[in-house]
Amino acid sequence: MITTRIIATGACVPEQIITNDDLAKIVDTSDEWITQRTGIKERRISSGENTSDLAIGTARQLLEKAEVSAESIDLIIAASVTPDYTTPSLACMIQKEIGAVNAVAFDITAACSGFMYALSVADKYIRSGVYDNAIVIGAETLSKIVNWEDRSTCVLFGDGSGGAYVEKSEDCGIIQEELGSKGEIYDILTGGYTPCSNAFNDVESGVDSMWYVSMNGREVFRFATKSVVTSIRNVLEKAGVSADELKYIVPHQANSRIVEIVSNKLKIPFDKFYMNMDRFGNTSSASVPIALNELNEKGLIERGDKILLTGFGGGMTWGTMLITW
Repeated sequence: MITTRIIATGACVPEQIITNDDLAKIVDTSDEWITQRTGIKERRISSGENTSDLAIGTARQLLEKAEVSAESIDLIIAASVTPDYTTPSLACMIQKEIGAVNAVAFDITAACSGFMYALSVADKYIRSGVYDNAIVIGAETLSKIVNWEDRSTCVLFGDGSGGAYVEKSEDCGIIQEELGSKGEIYDILTGGYTPCSNAFNDVESGVDSMWYVSMNGREVFRFATKSVVTSIRNVLEKAGVSADELKYIVPHQANSRIVEIVSNKLKIPFDKFYMNMDRFGNTSSASVPIALNELNEKGLIERGDKILLTGFGGGMTWGTMLITW
């Protein structure tokens, strides 16, 4: 049976580090307030790099680590809610800069679940025999849609990119997955709203206040702790795999308190959840691949290990994937 196997991982983040103390200089907050509520201590914030710069950096790493040529790439899928342009797609910009002249390239939008959705799409193309390989990237510069006067949101987010190069395989790879969405509550987490302003109506042009990230934190917290727990249970049950068999769970890096609740509800040891949100914050679609790459680069996972990836985000969406590394 053909499966989709992760061959290489990569990540690219801005050099600029913004600590909680730095934020306290521009908004009414403190390191203690942020750390206790989120587990975040610092985040990477662009000093001019756009989303494409970070995504292209990740793609180049993937080619080098996988030891494959750009011309051999069949498919490029990028997930982002903060691309450089509405069009062209971020994926097409990546294609040009790395020279993947034979690839099909397109973007998807599923917010913080974006990497999971993109990896799932690549998996279907590979399993069906349409393509043999793919580059899958989640990339964001959330700093450009954050209201830096809103302490309830600006303390949460960071910029960065992460990704994976995947190939068809006949042994290891993606075992089981679940994707889901609950559009009826889409309005609890929004950002990037563009009003319909043109020469034939009276809508004012310019940046609307709804351009910035807006979040009902309590409702997002409630959604996350319920959907992630249910999704993980479903995936493990469908795969016939117990939590004891998992080497690591790589969750969306949004809030350490969410992960604690998920751990308690599932009765899975907290130390099985790999987290780096203390250093990168919430990077939306980039958070899972950035954490996965760090786990991989540290040599904490080996071929044959079972890894669970899980994310949730705007839409509202969620995605969980069980992988044999």
